[in-house]
Amino acid sequence: MTTAPSPGAPPERGGPRDARRAGIAAFVGTTVEWFDFYVYGSASALVFGKVFFPDVSPALGTLAAFGTFWVGFLARPLGGVLFGHLGDRRGRKSALITTLLLMGLATAGIGFLPGYAAIGPAAPVLLIVLRMVQGVAVGGEWGGAVLIATEYAPPGRKILYGAFAQQGSPVGNLLATLAFLAIARLSEPAFTDWGWRVPFLLSVVLVLVGLFIRLRLDETPEMAALLRQRRTDRIPLLEVLREHRGIVALGVGAGAAGVAITYVKTTFALSWATAELGFDRNAFLTTITLALVVQVLVQPFGAVLASRIALRRAVLWMLLPEVVLLPLMFVLVRTGEFWPATIGMAVATVPHALFYAALAGILSQVFPVGVRYTASSLAYQLCTTLFAGTAPLLAQFLLTSTGSIWAVVGLGLSYVVISLVCTTALIRRTAPESAPQRSLA
Repeated sequence: MTTAPSPGAPPERGGPRDARRAGIAAFVGTTVEWFDFYVYGSASALVFGKVFFPDVSPALGTLAAFGTFWVGFLARPLGGVLFGHLGDRRGRKSALITTLLLMGLATAGIGFLPGYAAIGPAAPVLLIVLRMVQGVAVGGEWGGAVLIATEYAPPGRKILYGAFAQQGSPVGNLLATLAFLAIARLSEPAFTDWGWRVPFLLSVVLVLVGLFIRLRLDETPEMAALLRQRRTDRIPLLEVLREHRGIVALGVGAGAAGVAITYVKTTFALSWATAELGFDRNAFLTTITLALVVQVLVQPFGAVLASRIALRRAVLWMLLPEVVLLPLMFVLVRTGEFWPATIGMAVATVPHALFYAALAGILSQVFPVGVRYTASSLAYQLCTTLFAGTAPLLAQFLLTSTGSIWAVVGLGLSYVVISLVCTTALIRRTAPESAPQRSLA
């Protein structure tokens, strides 16, 4: 869609150097946003039940904390639509700067929030409000970050460059887990009183770093061309709902395994292992940390694989091993031993991590540039609301109601099936860019 610039317009950008800068900006920004979002997940598993819901049993307190965790996911489609509208009408850069500021303010606010003992019912109410703001921010972040990477990408490499934005998720998760691992050595009273607040307050520093990098980035070439031509849609959401409903629906299902299994393995498993299996909090946080290191290392290879072989075949190779490895993980964690649990978590991380790397590139290519921010954000954020946000809550409910971890295993495997079916259908209908396009089937 690139056209010759009008007289006096700045020169069009999009060379290899700009593509690398855009990828780095996407990676750093999403790392900050996901750090903030994952810090909340760790806190909800370890301490929010005690701080904000002290008048109920520990199990119900954990359920209530996971309920507030889900609120952030409920707000994410709203963020996707709001910032998608801004990004499709005014450009990707302004939307991304706003989401980063919004996330930083909300996360710092949680760090300063008094507990139930200090202000009573107002504490959980304010917690829910701030969690919703987090959800709106991260809902607008993902689509824009993916697009600044993929819209700067050289031809034939959009899935590879989309992986820059995806890499922010495991790195942000790793940093959040490391932050809690560092303060987990505090005594229980100190941890509950003030220690859990430290990771939330560290967010301020990370946000400043992310802003510095993003403010130096130009608008993407594709969006800049559209803005020069004054061809943006007045209401991108209406165009998406009118012309692209089916693709959005497939996108919602396609991401299920990529987004939901992470929360089964970290947020739910952390609560289960420390509350019921006798794991020391510090020990299991170390287990999660090592599994996240594995994810950080292996995840980019998913984008490489999806760029080098037929995309549908690559998705099968990435996801099918989860059918064996996820049940194995729960068996090994159930032993209550550190090394079996760590090995189980690490190997079960590989399939959905590989798939997650390719997901951004797939979704970013199936919509036209004028509604791409809105449409890809809507698909991804509805997916996180329906699958990721409910995963710890459903897993805890299944465990509490059945007394069997195998019900949770079944939940995890259902995400794999949904992703396989929907991604295959999405590839057949849209044939997004990959190196061997002639053999997508």
